[in-house]
Amino acid sequence: MINKYKILIIAPAWVGDMVMSQTLFKLLKQRYGERLILDVFAGDWARDILQRMPEVNRVIVNPFAHGKLALLNRIKLGIALRREKYDQVFVLPNSLKSAITPLFSGIKRRTGFIGESRYILLNDIYRLNRHKLPLMIDRFCALDNHGNKPPNIPYPRLIVNKDNQQKLTKELNIDPNKTLIAFCPAAEFGPAKRWLPEHFANLANLLTKDGYQIIILGSNKDTEISKEIIKLANNQNIIDACGKTSLVYAVDLLALANYVITNDSGLMHVACAVDTKVIAIYGSSSPHFTPPLSDKAKVLQTTLDCQPCFARTCRFGHYNCLRFITPEMVCKEITCNC
Repeated sequence: MINKYKILIIAPAWVGDMVMSQTLFKLLKQRYGERLILDVFAGDWARDILQRMPEVNRVIVNPFAHGKLALLNRIKLGIALRREKYDQVFVLPNSLKSAITPLFSGIKRRTGFIGESRYILLNDIYRLNRHKLPLMIDRFCALDNHGNKPPNIPYPRLIVNKDNQQKLTKELNIDPNKTLIAFCPAAEFGPAKRWLPEHFANLANLLTKDGYQIIILGSNKDTEISKEIIKLANNQNIIDACGKTSLVYAVDLLALANYVITNDSGLMHVACAVDTKVIAIYGSSSPHFTPPLSDKAKVLQTTLDCQPCFARTCRFGHYNCLRFITPEMVCKEITCNC
């Protein structure tokens, strides 16, 4: 009988970070093989996408609202988790509250970075060296390598549902005979990470003129952006799927696309994880911290003195880091490589 090694992951709260955390799951699978039982504690929104990761055994839904302490309930949940008899827990967020439940869960090995002074809550703890671990995936994977960057880090790779792709193709009237270009115009962090709607609109017209098919993807919160793009383009040939599909359906649609034009966002990481060609546009953020994790990705970024600022909004009000990346520049990347 195989002696199982049972691990709980306290997962990040953002889509991109969730996808990148699969790099750690892969390393753990390499280490423990068939012995590994890997459960993930995450928000309900992440349940389906985690089930597209073959390393994950089970998703335990995180009932706590983002940013809420709920101390007593976190303690109660930790006590309830004792029956699972986990051997180790990895706490990926750096917050104090994310380490409370693991402390009361009875898990003997509690792994994470120091974060918000978590010396008592964690006992397998490392000090984060931002220079030696510049990338988010470096930091996740270092937790399984004594706080140091492993020599080889695998890229995330999500399972694609072919049957669901066929269903979505019919429901959204996607023409399988046309080259499909997916636009991901949103970015949760703020407008300084979002390529301008007028640039997306002009690019859509350039591409549809040449026979390409455009689909816009995003959540319910992104519908205003998609509507603005379609209005500016005055183009009825654009498929607006914003708010009409779930996150896990976006996995299959991004895998169906020939190219994905995206900001530095969660959907950028999803697109990379399904091995689609990606053109990633960076404004206030930096590919030196959260790059697209794919050999098929191309980064477009200006080199202004104020960049990267990592701000939600442009302090100068001009957004030139995004404005100076023109639709023609992006179009050239597509038409020269199709």
